[in-house]
Amino acid sequence: MAAQNSAQPVRGAAIHRLLIANRGEIAVRIIRACRELGIEAVAVYSTADADSLHVKLADQAVCIGPPPSAQSYLLRNNLIMAALNTGCEAIHPGVGFLSENAAFARLVREKGLIFIGPDPDIIDLLGDKVIARDTAKRFGLPVTPGTEEAVSDPAVAAKAARELGFPVIPIIIKAAAGGGGKGMRIVRQEADLAENLSIAGREAESNFADGRVFIERYLENPRHVELQIVADGNGNVAVLGERDCTVQKNHQKLIEESPSPAVSPEMRQKMSDGAVAMFRDLKYCGAGTIEFLVEGGSFYFMEVNARVQVEHPVSELITNTDIIRQQILACTTGRMEIDPAAVRIEGWAIECRINALSPGTVTRLDIPGGPGVRFDSFLYSGCKVPPHYDSMVAKLIVHAPGREQALARMERALRELNIEGIKTNRASQQWIIGDPVFRSGNFGTAYYEAIAKEAENARP
Repeated sequence: MAAQNSAQPVRGAAIHRLLIANRGEIAVRIIRACRELGIEAVAVYSTADADSLHVKLADQAVCIGPPPSAQSYLLRNNLIMAALNTGCEAIHPGVGFLSENAAFARLVREKGLIFIGPDPDIIDLLGDKVIARDTAKRFGLPVTPGTEEAVSDPAVAAKAARELGFPVIPIIIKAAAGGGGKGMRIVRQEADLAENLSIAGREAESNFADGRVFIERYLENPRHVELQIVADGNGNVAVLGERDCTVQKNHQKLIEESPSPAVSPEMRQKMSDGAVAMFRDLKYCGAGTIEFLVEGGSFYFMEVNARVQVEHPVSELITNTDIIRQQILACTTGRMEIDPAAVRIEGWAIECRINALSPGTVTRLDIPGGPGVRFDSFLYSGCKVPPHYDSMVAKLIVHAPGREQALARMERALRELNIEGIKTNRASQQWIIGDPVFRSGNFGTAYYEAIAKEAENARP
């Protein structure tokens, strides 16, 4: 039973029951890891998710509120009470929702529970992109040229932009406390700067309760590459290779692969050395991702995600590592089963995100199989896909000895995948996987915008 009167959780011993403060496929994924660790899993759900797969698979489930929005999964006190009332010793936040909310992590700890993630102060530090940039520079990681602090005054912003080469070189305004394309505006003309600064600030305040924004030089068509990290809080930091997340629609990732076609062994080593030094110094605990932009043979630090990522399966497959298992072990016992010096990258993995384009009831589901094919999802025949949450309903992941074989395997798996009753982006993903430019491996973040019409007009 959780120690409800303790201000600090007790780490160093195995736990017996864990609450998952999330839904959908990530909740299912965490339940499966708990099963193998001998940990009982407690699910939470909104009334819209009463029949969801994570509710069916959990050892116990607690309703924490009604729809019609994601708010149920953001009710911190409801989540804490659900954990305490069911005798949980820890809370896993999953991805999104409260996974990088330092206030929630502190509340979890104040109630004597273990937060499956880094220390709240570390979440605060890394969640502020301005501070995170400074932190990265301390450890030799190059950053995209930009302002050293948040800006709000149009005159100050204009002066800072000109120092970055604007308007000859475009700039990007970013939210200091957020991501996912919110509070982000690309500016190419001086006349548009003040308006976009104001809009970005309002978006940041609305989405992150923090209206601060900063300015960076905009890289027109870079690669988006990220390193997967797992650390135990005691100075042991394992790098599980890099992922390429360049194929994006409106700053939302669509396809991820590992390794990245754009990263040389020398670049990988430089990225890894700086990342390990940074995470070791921070005494980081759990899973995390450090993201970079790659352009012209150079790389630039972008941000840290202090949580597990949606696309973690590709890193799992190329390193034969259960990241969720290691994350739970690191945060509860202070130990990992990984030897950082023994990590080996083997083969090639690709993930396609399957997004619902409409709500509805799944009337038929045919899941691909065969060698090297994995399907992470909360779907089953007869389940309802509500309109209130993120559109991603599944992840189709393949692993093969090399990129060409992985692409062929993904083509085959996408052909086998059949979801009826709702519309999905399966046909669009098929089009991209077969596109010669994508198959060449030579493209940047502008790729999807250039081919969007053809991809989205692909026949379902």
